[in-house]
Amino acid sequence: MAPEEKRAWVMVVVSVIAYAVYAAIILGRAGDVPLTEVPYAATLLWTIGASIVAGIVLNIAVTVVRPDQAGKKDQRDRQINRYGEYTGQWFLVAGGVAALAMALAELDHFWIANVLFLAFVLSSVLGSILKIIAYRRGLPTW
Repeated sequence: MAPEEKRAWVMVVVSVIAYAVYAAIILGRAGDVPLTEVPYAATLLWTIGASIVAGIVLNIAVTVVRPDQAGKKDQRDRQINRYGEYTGQWFLVAGGVAALAMALAELDHFWIANVLFLAFVLSSVLGSILKIIAYRRGLPTW
């Protein structure tokens, strides 16, 4: 498995687990209280920070296991990375537009923050999954 494919797997796993933990904590706190009244900011920031640290640590661990492959990128790796990143960014665009519309509609900050967080997670997951598929099956031909 190529080092960049391993990085994509790390990103998928970390992103999904981080969002699942965040959602479980927030929904667990809700109980009979409306979601907009649940304190979310600290949990959101801690989840994002923990996922960044986890991603870095896991990527270092992957590199330590196979140091001979570290830093080796060829043209195919660059093309697959570009394909995954550019395609995944559509979720960021959609999330940004949704957050803008929600702000203009003066919705609660809770919903705006959570739409943006979900957009980042979906962007990361989609981009990484597309990279994994491209490593396994090749890049799509246009």
